Amino acid sequence: MPEISTAVCSQLYYRKMGYGPVLVLIHGFPSDGEIWNAIQAELSESFTLLIPDLPGSGKSILEGNVSIGDMADCIKAVIDAEGLEKVVIAGHSMGGYVGCAFVARYPDKVAGLSLIHSIPVADDEEKKNQRLKSTDLIRKGGKIPFIKQLIPNLFSNDFKQAHPEVVEKQIELAIELEDESLINFYNAMIGRKDQSENLGKAAFPVQWVIGKDDKVIFYKKILELCYKSRINFVTFKNNCGHMSMLEMPASLLADLKEFTDYCYHYDSGV
Repeated sequence: MPEISTAVCSQLYYRKMGYGPVLVLIHGFPSDGEIWNAIQAELSESFTLLIPDLPGSGKSILEGNVSIGDMADCIKAVIDAEGLEKVVIAGHSMGGYVGCAFVARYPDKVAGLSLIHSIPVADDEEKKNQRLKSTDLIRKGGKIPFIKQLIPNLFSNDFKQAHPEVVEKQIELAIELEDESLINFYNAMIGRKDQSENLGKAAFPVQWVIGKDDKVIFYKKILELCYKSRINFVTFKNNCGHMSMLEMPASLLADLKEFTDYCYHYDSGV
């Protein structure tokens, strides 16, 4: 597992596996790079995967306040360490926010952007207030009840009933995150900028993966945005919540394969 040092994280870890064109997989909240385990083996048969642990998750340490833009700079540091010119980026939820910030800062490095249950817009005031209440709860020692309420809400009702062990495993993994990491991630999301305009200007394809039963980002909100770019891939998944890599891994795998293949052929003019 490679380790690099960045301006905001002296120990940033990422996984590297596979062969071929590069696909960067950025995890969401509250997880780490292991969230991609169900699809990474098959993806690595077609692509070189770079899977970072964002600062404060997995094996990457948190040494201070880290913004969404800082996380995007960490992704740039990984890409530079690998000596890469362009990559396809796939970000889940908060990872999509990082991907959008990367696009704003380093558009020439992007061959394609996949937003998996994610959007380019900033939090509205209601969402900011919800996050602030959650950070206050965590500070008061309420991390475990916060996680136990949050995680089941990420899945569709049908999936929760059929696979309670998957939901419980995600609860256990999320509880392992330090309180300060959870608080930093929420503060970073509160402070992020609206990147919709950048996607409208994008010269590369954008993928939108949407869950019909997503309770975190209402599907209609994503549908209102998914025409923004010049070339859009839109996948609408019935009976899926916010976690298609766990709820519908085979379907997401096919989506990412098709999109990443297209991006590299499109970029190269083939």
